[in-house]
Amino acid sequence: MDSTTPLFDRRLAYGIFRLTMGVNMVIHGAGRIFGPGAGGFATAMEKGFTTTILPYGLVHNFLWFLPFAEAILGLLIMVGLLTRWGLALGGLLMTVLVIGTSLRSDWNTVFLQMFYVFLYYLLLAKIGENYFSLDTLFGKKSEA
Repeated sequence: MDSTTPLFDRRLAYGIFRLTMGVNMVIHGAGRIFGPGAGGFATAMEKGFTTTILPYGLVHNFLWFLPFAEAILGLLIMVGLLTRWGLALGGLLMTVLVIGTSLRSDWNTVFLQMFYVFLYYLLLAKIGENYFSLDTLFGKKSEA
């Protein structure tokens, strides 16, 4: 592939965008896992959901699981492995977060979460540009 073509530029831009989104998600998850720990993160965050209709056990278990999901999905997105599924699951994870945050009426955070949803949308909508990835290296055309 000629590195002076518009196709190369789009693929390069997509690769950098996907890499950066993945790094962001890995750091979100890892910071929570290796910072306060998944349990500490869950305990700190669950207090904000006491006024919602969500059951305590559901909230606690989801918040305990969230950092691991962020780290794993972020890693997949970062390296471009199972990219379509990593992005789709990341978008669905954001949907769950938007539901919980909306129930708290925390509209500033919902706005930020919706921005992440938009980024997932862009990455999924342009997945045909996913060239600089492990999916391409391993010949997984169904993923790109």
